[in-house]
Formats: sequence, C-alpha cells, structure tokens
Amino acid sequence: MESDRKGVTGLTGRYASALFELADESDVLDRVAEDLRFVVRLIEENNDLDRLLRSPIIPRIEQGAAMEAILEKAGASELTKKFVGLTSSNRRLFVLREIIRDYLLILSNRRGEVTAEVTSAEPLSDQQTSEILKVFKSALGENVNLTTRLDARILGGLVVKIGSRMIDSSLKNKLQKLRLALRGVG
Repeated sequence: MESDRKGVTGLTGRYASALFELADESDVLDRVAEDLRFVVRLIEENNDLDRLLRSPIIPRIEQGAAMEAILEKAGASELTKKFVGLTSSNRRLFVLREIIRDYLLILSNRRGEVTAEVTSAEPLSDQQTSEILKVFKSALGENVNLTTRLDARILGGLVVKIGSRMIDSSLKNKLQKLRLALRGVG
C-alpha cells in the first residue's frame, strides 16, 4: 500500500489515503473516483461553489449542507457523501480539490498509470483531449490518466504537469519572458 502513495504527502495526502483505504475495503474505488471527478468539475465550473468552499466566514454547517445537497442530487456514493461531510465538519473543504487530486494520484499509482494534468484557459474539446492523450501515451509508453483544469489567467496555450515535470507553454508565460527580455535590452 505504501508504494501506492508516491507523491502524496501532508494534510491532503492523509485525507486522500484514508479515503482510498476505505474505498478499497468497500470495493468502490472507481465509484468514488467518478464522484470526486464530478466534484472537481463542478468546483472548477462554478465560481460561487469555489468561493463557498474556500470562505472562512461561511459556517461549516452551511458548507456541509450545500455539499450534501449537491452530492445527493448527483447520486454520489454513501462513502463519498460521508467523506465530504467529514471534510466539511473538520473545516477542510478549502483543500478538497487537492485531496481529490491526491486520491486520484494514489489510484493511478495502484494501477501503474502516469497522471498528467493539463491546464488550459478554455475547456478542451473531446478531440483535443483525445489528441493530447494520444501524444502522452506514445511519448511515455505507459497508461496515462489525464486530468484537465481551467485557469483563465494563463490566457492561452497549455500548462502540462506529469509527475514532477512541468511544461509551461501558456501565453502568460511567453509574455512574461518577452517582458523580461525587453527589460534587459533597454
């Protein structure tokens, strides 16, 4: 089990590991992963939900009730609902996205997959996602688990993280390099 936890540390790693062990014992690893991917997509697509989860002034009871209603409507597993409820009561919803990332990383490690995270300014089409996945599989020669994130601050291009490696081809990064180069000229 310890080898499954590569790259998972700290508070979020402890929560993710505990959830993974419970999901493994109950034989619901994939179901919980599916629920968690849904939660991440929901948080990334809804700024109000992101603010709700990160706000230190909104009472944990209200945060927990909101997440419970969302998960109930989505048909999430009991384990996922209980886990998010516990995370809420412990005032840890502000790191829920990171806990989910760590859970999915543990699951990928267990399956011998490489996890690649692609950040884009706008949502990627199914065709773009498929092409990116194809390139990763041919370059790495392994099973690749692709997660996508949205971040309008990068303006355009992609930021790719595979393990400890990062490739930043974002427009924001290129403009920053250009700005630094121009400062050096003058």
